[in-house]
Amino acid sequence: MKTHVKKGDEVEIIAGNHKGKQGKVLAVNAAKQQVIVEGARKIKKATRRSEQNPDGGLLEQDGPVHISNVKKLG
Repeated sequence: MKTHVKKGDEVEIIAGNHKGKQGKVLAVNAAKQQVIVEGARKIKKATRRSEQNPDGGLLEQDGPVHISNVKKLG
């Protein structure tokens, strides 16, 4: 499926709770019609202890935004 944005593009969120935020596209999932924009939609994810994360706990990461809610800048 073809999309109007690709990884590395600068975009602005034009709808939803995060309207007006801008950032770089980190990933595009065309099958689910979602993009992950750097710093736009922070979500907290609970993780178990592991070798990479010995303390476990809550990690903050960027969440997906529907592709129709982003506009390419420039």
